[in-house]
Amino acid sequence: MSQIEFAHHVGISAAARDLHSRSIVIDTHADTTQRLLFDRFDLGVRHADGSIDIPRMREGGLGAIFLAVWVPGTVTGAEAVQRALRQIDAIHRQVKLHSKDLAVAKSADDIRRARAAGQIAVLMAIEGGHMMNHDLGVLREYASLGVSYMTLTHTRTTDWADSSTDKQAHNGLSDFGKKAIGEMNRLGMIVDVSHVSDKAFADVLETSEAPVLASHSSCRAICDTPRNLSDRMIEALARAGGVVQINFHMGFLSAEFRAAEKADPAIEKRIEAEAKKRCGENVACVLLESDRMIRALVAEGKLPRVEWTKIIDHVDHAVKVAGADHVGLGSDFDGAEMPYGMEDASQLPRITEALLQKGYSESDIRKILGGNVLRLMQDVGAAAKSTTKQ
Repeated sequence: MSQIEFAHHVGISAAARDLHSRSIVIDTHADTTQRLLFDRFDLGVRHADGSIDIPRMREGGLGAIFLAVWVPGTVTGAEAVQRALRQIDAIHRQVKLHSKDLAVAKSADDIRRARAAGQIAVLMAIEGGHMMNHDLGVLREYASLGVSYMTLTHTRTTDWADSSTDKQAHNGLSDFGKKAIGEMNRLGMIVDVSHVSDKAFADVLETSEAPVLASHSSCRAICDTPRNLSDRMIEALARAGGVVQINFHMGFLSAEFRAAEKADPAIEKRIEAEAKKRCGENVACVLLESDRMIRALVAEGKLPRVEWTKIIDHVDHAVKVAGADHVGLGSDFDGAEMPYGMEDASQLPRITEALLQKGYSESDIRKILGGNVLRLMQDVGAAAKSTTKQ
């Protein structure tokens, strides 16, 4: 990335610009796929709303992005599979349309090749095991189409894994769930433990032969929500060679924001109902409208304002717990409410500046920005080759 592309960033030092430009910056979770599906969205054009497009990824020095393929947990069976396949196709079409700027990637080597060619690597993730339709053949099809990781659940418990935000039906993973983990290991597909219950998390670590990822989860010690990881979970993930990717969602970063939501339990339902009234079945529109309404409530003083610096608090805490080799960034861009000052990908250099200001070494910052994910991807690939040989 050239220095010119950083020119608009006020308060970013020359040292931070240089370090950021030399790093492969990786975001392991964005929900922009819904815009591709519903809005005939063009990634090549700068947009006034949302968080992700090529111009803003370039300005933020983003080297690789994992786009989530998501279908509501209420949609299951063959219909969930078909919706997932449509989203995978939409991603491939956008990359083909913008082949000068984008390249489909699945491995760490693919990301490095894209970087060398001046392209942004685009990787795919299945966010919710219900899209597998209880069929390992479908899992293999996703892998063949380039899917890099699968989040085992979303907000609902599936027929083989418990979600952190739903009833506990399997005491973690079912026997089939453990078979699915084994098949993911064999395929070289990363197992993602964001969204799963604490017991399912433990079952995954006991079952998986490869390191696992928490693609977009923050620290429960700072903001107590079941979607975040406890210190014990972060420690266990690190011991197994995994990485926790800090989520930027205000409700996962700030205890004050979380408390305000809990004080008015119906607030999320009211916002969702109003957004659906305005948008119908357009999920991308619902997400954008929800964000606008949240920001309006913050402006009215009904919800606390959360600054982007809370991201640094979570990164710093996770590093203290697990070490700098096991922490990264999984924004949840275009799928959640971003903190003020980190509304889109163009703001990512602020993280590099803040970590430098806190005294982090250049080596550790490069790991947090993306190096740890590259290492994990290599480890998962090596484990798959070892499994195949056995």
